[in-house]
Amino acid sequence: MSFLEALILGIIQGLTEFLPVSSSGHLEIVKAIQGSDLSDKSSMMMTVVLHFATAMSTLVIFRKEVLEIIRGLFKFKYNDGFRFSLMIVISMIPAAIVGVLFDDIIESFFNGKILLVGSMLILTGLLLFVANRSKTSTRKVGFRDSLIIGVSQAIAILPGISRSGATIGTSVLLGIDRERAARFSFLMVVPLIFGKMAKDLFSDGFSTEGVSMTAISGGFIAAFVTGMIACTWMIAIVKRSKLSYFSYYCFIVGAIAISWATFA
Repeated sequence: MSFLEALILGIIQGLTEFLPVSSSGHLEIVKAIQGSDLSDKSSMMMTVVLHFATAMSTLVIFRKEVLEIIRGLFKFKYNDGFRFSLMIVISMIPAAIVGVLFDDIIESFFNGKILLVGSMLILTGLLLFVANRSKTSTRKVGFRDSLIIGVSQAIAILPGISRSGATIGTSVLLGIDRERAARFSFLMVVPLIFGKMAKDLFSDGFSTEGVSMTAISGGFIAAFVTGMIACTWMIAIVKRSKLSYFSYYCFIVGAIAISWATFA
């Protein structure tokens, strides 16, 4: 993988991690178009590094909220901070279980399965379309909500299903305030990404075969910078109830991906 290819992947990851159009799905499509010859482990390694970059951009954007979550967990007092921290933990459980039990199966999905990606993008588009038509609300996230949203995040491990689209869409359908839904969605994924990084560092899940450190660094920086821009932009978009635009985009890209997989 060249530096330019890694840079393109980083920009796509940074934009699509926060915009509800599936970063993993776009990465798989671009790698297929580029004709990437990376091994499964190299491809997965690059994907995780780029997700790590956007996790870091999330920490920068939501640094105050992250500090509140940490303080809330260690104060051991049942206040708003501890309650919110506990809900973040609850939301992580479904994805953590799926990641531990089905890790090998999940890795096999990140190997050019463009037909799957296209189909899941269509599904993401449908969820966004329905969620956009929901009534606005000022309700906060509850414990039951956090578990349901966590299940959505677990399903979004599949490439092509947008994690932010699934979690924000589910939150909106549950009647949660749109801005709170976006912030909760972005914060709940950070611990999982760091957990995934730690797990792979102590396993054979990474391989740098075919990928230089220059390319990895370029992809990381590109994803980090564009991630900060997209994160801020997405919160404003959700507040203005513009999710339907992304649903149309998912329909178009999904159809293109299915056509590519079928006829290319």
